[in-house]
Amino acid sequence: MSETPLTETPQEFEVKPRTDGRRIDAYLASRFIDYSRSVLQKVIDAGAVEVNGRPVRASYKIRAGDKVRISLPPLHDATPAAEDIPIEVVYEDEYLTVVNKPADMVTHPSRGNWGGTLANAIQFHFDRLSTIAGEDRPGIVHRLDRDTTGLIVVAKDDLAHRRLGLQFEHREVHKEYMAIVYGVPNRDSDYIEKPIGFHPLVREKMAVRDLVDGGREAVTFYEVVERFRGYALVRCKPKTGRTHQIRVHMHSIGTPIIADKPYSGRDRVTLADLEVPGAVADDPAGLLIERQALHAHTLRFTHPITEQPLELVAPLPADMARTLEALRAHRIGEAPAKRAR
Repeated sequence: MSETPLTETPQEFEVKPRTDGRRIDAYLASRFIDYSRSVLQKVIDAGAVEVNGRPVRASYKIRAGDKVRISLPPLHDATPAAEDIPIEVVYEDEYLTVVNKPADMVTHPSRGNWGGTLANAIQFHFDRLSTIAGEDRPGIVHRLDRDTTGLIVVAKDDLAHRRLGLQFEHREVHKEYMAIVYGVPNRDSDYIEKPIGFHPLVREKMAVRDLVDGGREAVTFYEVVERFRGYALVRCKPKTGRTHQIRVHMHSIGTPIIADKPYSGRDRVTLADLEVPGAVADDPAGLLIERQALHAHTLRFTHPITEQPLELVAPLPADMARTLEALRAHRIGEAPAKRAR
């Protein structure tokens, strides 16, 4: 049963002929535009939608003349509440700011994460933010996964946001990520060109999918920065911006990102994993990292107002730096080509 609270006063109406044959969840989403389809599906699952006096499933096909009765939950205020959450500002002027997002922070509010997000933090720290991304995403131009660290651009006015958005859309923003992976890629550098779509079985994952199966074009350039026995540090430059793109692409060539449980099967790396003499598997002191080792390291783009080039860098976070030092000490391999800052 859904935990969504419902209103006490239900609404009743009759289905018109022009909507005959539609799924009821889609029909209700078009009728109640302030509610997402997923919320309305929960309302249906809770038995709060009746057609002709009987509860129905989300897949029910409505017919002209059906009498619908629905109890809706109160609307959630979409504007993120300002929260005094510390953030690291890498760059700021009157038009935009760039922040270094920490791990375990969602970019903007979503189901199950209404607070503690980057959007909540920037509402507190900045007096003015763009609005064109919607009430729930003030200033947010792009996003990073919850446990991916690094650079995110925040717009302070709509013109800057619109122009930044066009740069992302036209692939004019140069992005570099640093990742630590299991194994060593067969090539020093290469392009991974494999379409990505929703995983056919696990809704929280993405996967390499053929275009005919819903995959979308995805291209990532990678180069090996440093090699170790059984591990590598790689620099990834995505040319497209698909969900989980780098994580899926590195997994697809047999070198998944370490501690990335959905794609590598493990959620942490310890000194014991590196076979360090005397290290104990469950010793908290031996924990190196417990989230995917992926960091948005460099951004290069054109300032949306001044049109001057900007290049910004966020140093590796402490957990990735700690893991690299352990690898250098205990998993020495080939000499590094170039060490990350």
